[in-house]
Amino acid sequence: MTELTRREALAAAALTSLVAAMPAWAQDAARDKALWDLTEIYPNDAAWDEARKATLARIPEIAKYKGRLGESADVLAEALVLQSDLGKTIARVYVYASLKGDEDVRVSSYQEKGSQAGDLYTAFGEASAWFSPELLTLGADKINAFVAANATLKTRFDFALANVIREAEHTLNADAERVLALAGNPLQAPGDVSGQLRSSDIPWPTVKLSTGKEVRLDSQGYTANRDAPNRDDRKLVFDSFWTAHGKFQNSFGATYNAKVQGDIFYAKARKYPSSLASALSGNNIPEAVYRTLVAEANAGLPQLHRYFELRRRILKLPDIGYWDIYPPLVALDKPFTLDQMRTTTLAAVMPLGPDYQARIAKATAAKWMDPWPRQGKRPGAYMNPGAYDVHPYLLLNLSEKYDGLSTYAHEWGHALHSLLANSSQVYEKADYPIFLAEIASTLNEDLLAAYMLKNAKTKEEKLFYLGMQMENIRGTFFRQTMFAEFELKAHDLAEAGEGLSGKKFTEVYFDLLKRYHGPNVKMEDAYGNEWAYIPHFYNSFYVYQYATCISAAGFFARAILKGGPKERDNYLSVLKAGGSDYPVEILKRAGLDMTTPAPYQALIANFKDTLDQAEALLG
Repeated sequence: MTELTRREALAAAALTSLVAAMPAWAQDAARDKALWDLTEIYPNDAAWDEARKATLARIPEIAKYKGRLGESADVLAEALVLQSDLGKTIARVYVYASLKGDEDVRVSSYQEKGSQAGDLYTAFGEASAWFSPELLTLGADKINAFVAANATLKTRFDFALANVIREAEHTLNADAERVLALAGNPLQAPGDVSGQLRSSDIPWPTVKLSTGKEVRLDSQGYTANRDAPNRDDRKLVFDSFWTAHGKFQNSFGATYNAKVQGDIFYAKARKYPSSLASALSGNNIPEAVYRTLVAEANAGLPQLHRYFELRRRILKLPDIGYWDIYPPLVALDKPFTLDQMRTTTLAAVMPLGPDYQARIAKATAAKWMDPWPRQGKRPGAYMNPGAYDVHPYLLLNLSEKYDGLSTYAHEWGHALHSLLANSSQVYEKADYPIFLAEIASTLNEDLLAAYMLKNAKTKEEKLFYLGMQMENIRGTFFRQTMFAEFELKAHDLAEAGEGLSGKKFTEVYFDLLKRYHGPNVKMEDAYGNEWAYIPHFYNSFYVYQYATCISAAGFFARAILKGGPKERDNYLSVLKAGGSDYPVEILKRAGLDMTTPAPYQALIANFKDTLDQAEALLG
């Protein structure tokens, strides 16, 4: 996708990046403005508006090909080129408005421009809704013959056309496709209602911490205080926050049940056997990937339980509860300037070879990112691929700690993925799917952790970096797989005709919490309400890809660090492939079959090895 939301730790950092929480180094006047250069997309707002209006005026040209796609290969090529060129320009229009809006979310004029860009996408989608149904009336034989006869179709559109043929049995006639398109906004309503409940309607409790500080436990207050140094404070935060969710269990249950029922409606309308099959179909992901991931994560739970015991030992706790999972294992006060983040990242990714090194050195020296938190700026961190003919842009809200350095390396991993894909593929085949997107970023984090661990001078430093690696696996592999298993169970129950409610969702989620965290991690009944806090559940069957990506990244990182140019180039071939084939097939060509247990077992083995190292240091 265009913007990639990070793990919960990044979300927590983002939510607390208001001016009151800014470190002094971020409030320097020279840093209180966006540092990226968006004039490379459009020189000014007037040029943007001119491009928007010109593109809007051209959208009706699509209609002149209606009923003509079967005339000849050349006519089909002309129609596809028009659609593609319009799409590329619309993306450029949208990127500019989005990035300008994120510089300061208080500026209403850019919110309006964002709406205008969204309207442009809508108009484009409506004008093109007839295209796939008409294309399918030609039949696979005729389409394949056209591809063979026309160089443009063969070089730019062959994969997209093959995908349309693959999805033929799930593509409806033009009228039905229009109805499904119109249903899109209503089907998003459950997520909107759930978000509104969390953001404004729940009367969040206020608690007094041991410091005397009073904290309002909305989402921001929770994420800012769930790792409080005082253990009683942490438990107070957990108990109060999840109890507050529980008071709205019925409302959250109604919204999530509506979301699940919407998924079932969509799957049935498109003639898929299940909601899971429907969700995975777009990128042709076999269900074996999802189900094998869940099975292998469960098989690896003894190592996760071992990690919780190690966490208890390091934190010197008499026992461990769910409220003890967020405090850092070891404190590291070492600060990093932006220049140090750059030089450290460049050193860490040296195993990726001279071409990668040259590209990232040039990119990080340019005005492609907005690094500092400031008042009004959108929180969080993302890489926006930018316009295909320009380059990626990065919005960051860096801290001066290791998490800031890790975020820097992570997002530049995304950026290099886009640069390599764009330089190797035509526009129509450059955009890579989510299933691949987190591999490049997570691999950069793996290389960074390996570099920092290798150069650590003290036992405490080594424990810190080992702890970060273990926590990364806990949060990105095990936790996201637990979420994925919850989604699967919820949809399976609904498809089996079982009645669903907030109480039922809480029961299912609480059972998962206890199984994943093991018998020694104390749980209060209220913690089962955590499912209502997770907005990702309203983007169904999405989060599993964080777990598959960290597994794939670990596989490639270990191969690169132990191997040489062959292993490096094998990995880089994945990045250069962009979206030129189905992601599972791209990974298979690189020697990684995500439908098998191997990648997940390897990650758990790596987790075990990291635990061994940490335990050896502790003695």
